[in-house]
Amino acid sequence: MNPALDLLYRLVAIGVGIYCARKAWHGYVERKILFVSDDWWDWSRWSRQEFCRDTMPIRYWIQLIGTAGGALLCLVGAIVGWQPSS
Repeated sequence: MNPALDLLYRLVAIGVGIYCARKAWHGYVERKILFVSDDWWDWSRWSRQEFCRDTMPIRYWIQLIGTAGGALLCLVGAIVGWQPSS
């Protein structure tokens, strides 16, 4: 595999991991988190839902755990790198 592609993969994984970690941290501190779908093309109300910790605790924690899990997976991907099967 080309080392430049592996480096690019790791940089993208680090960037997405930082984005997810910051989103999870701000959601924890502010006690509200936005729905994970940040699709620019979807202008429906479903893509802009905000879950508050006090009013919707189950959805809030599911979203927070999913976002933090995404950050951890990106961290693992940045450490391990791209390992294609032969």
